[in-house]
Amino acid sequence: MSENTWLIYGANGYTGRLIAAEAKSRRLSPLLAGRDAAAVEKLSNDLGLASRSFALDDVDEIVRQLAGVTLVLNCAGPFCHTAPLLIEACLRGKTHYLDITGEIDVIELAAALDGRAREAGISVIPAVGFDVVPSDCLAAMLAEKLPTATHLVLAFTASGSVSPGTAKTLLEVLPGGGRARIDGEIRRVPADWKWRTIPFPSGVKEAVTIPWGDVASAYYSTGIRNIETYLAASARLTRQSRWLRRIAWLLRSTTVRRLAQRFVARNITGPTADERAGQRAELWGEVSDAAGNHEAAVLETPDGYTLTVTTALAAVAKVLSGQAPTGFSTPSKAFGKDFVLTLPGTRFL
Repeated sequence: MSENTWLIYGANGYTGRLIAAEAKSRRLSPLLAGRDAAAVEKLSNDLGLASRSFALDDVDEIVRQLAGVTLVLNCAGPFCHTAPLLIEACLRGKTHYLDITGEIDVIELAAALDGRAREAGISVIPAVGFDVVPSDCLAAMLAEKLPTATHLVLAFTASGSVSPGTAKTLLEVLPGGGRARIDGEIRRVPADWKWRTIPFPSGVKEAVTIPWGDVASAYYSTGIRNIETYLAASARLTRQSRWLRRIAWLLRSTTVRRLAQRFVARNITGPTADERAGQRAELWGEVSDAAGNHEAAVLETPDGYTLTVTTALAAVAKVLSGQAPTGFSTPSKAFGKDFVLTLPGTRFL
């Protein structure tokens, strides 16, 4: 193996396959890995890339599987199940860890391991996909404009269908209701805690609070102690999310959740290439302070899955080339607040 051997875990998943295929088109050679040996082997043969299969239930075995690997990009969600042992193995084996999570608890876990990551001399950078690169960079830009900010509101648009991994993650987080950062602490709030009108460039839209990753990450990027995150969804996604919230109490049962995840695996395939190509995302952010000062900005990006491919590969390249700090970092802290603007298809409106 070369000094810059890196591995995609969950390469056989929806987003993992997109990243692996794009890496191949750029003449990169990541190792492909995952739990499902048959699926990983098929992808390996299709792309002509090396692979290995292993589960994430034994830290010592994971460390052995990562021997000689410089960096792991974890694309296997729900990340609450895959990140803890994989990060632990990376700490023990001194392997850089990145993932594409948007899960608050995973980001908080990574932050809590900052000291150990520094001692190991590795970078631990969660959420290097659409969750949460554009919103994290937007938050950092706004905080720079208003250093006295005490409140941060972030909102984004979403349309089209979701991947199986995203759907499975929703099944995990829905029973917990909403989350927001209030006076510096992450607190649980009702699922439909707040609604507000957001002036997106494509039109004014109603948006509802959701437990987005910035509730965790934006605090470390900006120091702002009050953070709310909102989603303005399409009519289809709104209907789906309302239906899911109605049955959220059922998902507290492990058995029901497993049955639901099996349904997702069989019936949800994710957006097609044509659907992704026809979609754009808008992100709106606002900061305010105790004196009543406000700053707002809007960022437009490609659809979330397409952007995740480009942000994740850009993050991998920066870490492998030594352009990232050791320890825990958010994307804007690791790569700069302008990181998202260096990627194709992103712009301020």
